[in-house]
Amino acid sequence: MVSGGADTGAGGATMRLDRFLWFARLAKTRSAAQKIAGEGRLRLDGRAIDRAHANVRIGSVIAFVQGARMRAIRVAALPHRRGPAPEAQACYTDLVIENVSHQASDD
Repeated sequence: MVSGGADTGAGGATMRLDRFLWFARLAKTRSAAQKIAGEGRLRLDGRAIDRAHANVRIGSVIAFVQGARMRAIRVAALPHRRGPAPEAQACYTDLVIENVSHQASDD
């Protein structure tokens, strides 16, 4: 086990999904991150996830609803701690998802 909750297995370093969401400041608390992951409203690499202990690795794509918008991110690095916002934002890349329903209503 590597410090920060990352595990290095045959597929490379991994981290629990709830820890990643919390460390990357996508959830305010660890329990909020566990709730997001456990409700089944989140997709990891296209698969619906209903457990907080799913493994995230560099390159994984996480899609979820945040507020009124759909958000998708690609994991760029596995954080070793819950640091300041700029450090947390460096751990993922926002992917742009256009909301098709809003585009259709504009036409």
